[in-house]
Amino acid sequence: MRVYLASQSPRRLQLLAQIGVQPELLLPDDDEDAEALEAPRLGELPADYVVRVTRAKLRAAVARHARRGLAPGAILCADTTVALGRRILGKPADAAEAAATLRALSGRTHRVLTAVALRHGRRGRQALQVSHVRFASLPAATIDAYVATGEPFGKAGAYAIQGALAGWIAHVDGSHSGIMGLPLYETAQLLRAAGLRLAV
Repeated sequence: MRVYLASQSPRRLQLLAQIGVQPELLLPDDDEDAEALEAPRLGELPADYVVRVTRAKLRAAVARHARRGLAPGAILCADTTVALGRRILGKPADAAEAAATLRALSGRTHRVLTAVALRHGRRGRQALQVSHVRFASLPAATIDAYVATGEPFGKAGAYAIQGALAGWIAHVDGSHSGIMGLPLYETAQLLRAAGLRLAV
């Protein structure tokens, strides 16, 4: 079965390769405002937000697939957000916001929520994975040095678990791949349910 991945994330490609899936990319056209889909609504809870955004991404990808007249296949989308209580911590707009986000996460436990959606033919399937991550107390100099690397940008919660700040993560409860952006257990379950045979 052909699999299309509607994501620009190299991490999602790497994670899919771990389970033997080599997808074709189904990226937005130049006139599509993909970032606009990720704008939270007033009062929206993190789980509701990430599920809604993933569904919106899937609808856009299905329309893109049809518009381009591509060969049939399964279309896969995902979205990840970081939440501190009811507060959604998205991708930082600048260095000041990145530093403020990391100060908020310092010494506390937060949630990382990743929704995955798959469309194959007329059938749609979706899963939500929630992990808990606790940072040790982050010294101001560590936050400044990390922001200076540029790694926080383009990442929900202003950090990457596989990046330079990993040495300050004191505890993880959940899915490491989910925190990276694509929970492999849930994704494999969706792909198998759609009829894809995985290597193992």
